[in-house]
Amino acid sequence: MVTQARPLAGLVFAVEEAADRPGALVGSLPFGGMTLLEYQVRLLAGVGAEQVLVAVGRVTPAFLSAIERAGRGQLDIEIVRSAEEAAEKVLRDADVLVLADGLVTIDPVMERMAAEPHNALLVTDDAESPAAIERLDMRNCWAGIARIQAAHLAQIATMPEDYDFQSALLRVAAQSGALQVPLAPVWARAGHAVEHSAEGLAARNDSVLAALSDRRTLWADRWVFARAARYVLPQLVAREIPDWAPLVAGGVCGLGAIAATLAGWQGVGACVALLSALGLATGAAHAALRGEEPRARRIEAAVFVLFGLLIVANGWRVHLALGTAAPLLLASGALVAQLLAERVPAPRRRWWGNASAQLLLFAPFAIAGVPLVGLVAAQLYAAATLAAAIEAIRDRS
Repeated sequence: MVTQARPLAGLVFAVEEAADRPGALVGSLPFGGMTLLEYQVRLLAGVGAEQVLVAVGRVTPAFLSAIERAGRGQLDIEIVRSAEEAAEKVLRDADVLVLADGLVTIDPVMERMAAEPHNALLVTDDAESPAAIERLDMRNCWAGIARIQAAHLAQIATMPEDYDFQSALLRVAAQSGALQVPLAPVWARAGHAVEHSAEGLAARNDSVLAALSDRRTLWADRWVFARAARYVLPQLVAREIPDWAPLVAGGVCGLGAIAATLAGWQGVGACVALLSALGLATGAAHAALRGEEPRARRIEAAVFVLFGLLIVANGWRVHLALGTAAPLLLASGALVAQLLAERVPAPRRRWWGNASAQLLLFAPFAIAGVPLVGLVAAQLYAAATLAAAIEAIRDRS
């Protein structure tokens, strides 16, 4: 007999007031270009939650707005004020992934806890850790995430009303024999913690962005554009600049780069193209932080379009100057080889080229006034990447 997978629900606690913003709930504080609550809902949606319950003590207008925005992804989000109400509204026979009040974490932690087939508690043995919330035993403290069953909510609902909902849930989970999953050091370094202040969340925002950039494989993204985006994005968030602004800036710079190149200013065009790529990389990082992976991929595809237009425009300008078709052939060859390399389903190696790397490679030659040499370099780099990708597939087979 086939066992049907149980539905997954989320339970987010949002009761505490911000330590440095009286009257504001921690969940309504800004984080990653959204509010902390929206970020937590995004994490739950990313691991397949079909429903999210938000446990509150009171509701502010800012918090209601955050809930409304978080629900635009068609996820069922409901406010609950007690364990009894949560037990009534939770999906029947669901597993429930619980996030502590003020929790900041990352996708790998959520994926690990969501994949656990039994009741589980994320724990840390460092009582001074910013992730340590409440002591479970002589050794471990709860680190902000629990996986329980919906039946546990009904059990808590029978307790006296003066019980703290979050603490009672933790105790019931511990008494049920929940597996204790240790908080990995890499997760802590990536920003997993509990914060109750706007200042603390801003610091965690930087850590989470760093973790996102460290997931990038290729050198140009990991060491140049993603690192630059880590600096730019918090500035945009702090100034409440909308998330479409870097994309518009990147698009305008991209058009300017092509126009400058066609006008014969290849060095200027290459520099402006790098600014365009930075704007697009910032937009992609923001989309990834919000869990909008398809949108992030579309933005990254725009970087490839930028590279293609720039390389062809340079090939055309050099063709006009030399009166030979060789520059156009080099540009076309680089573009086709790079496109094929990026479509090969092989694990990426650090040195491999992509559109961002090609822009960085070509720019010095254009600035030095030798774009033809840059076209040759781009062609060779794309060909080397394609050859390595094909060889990787052969080795795997």
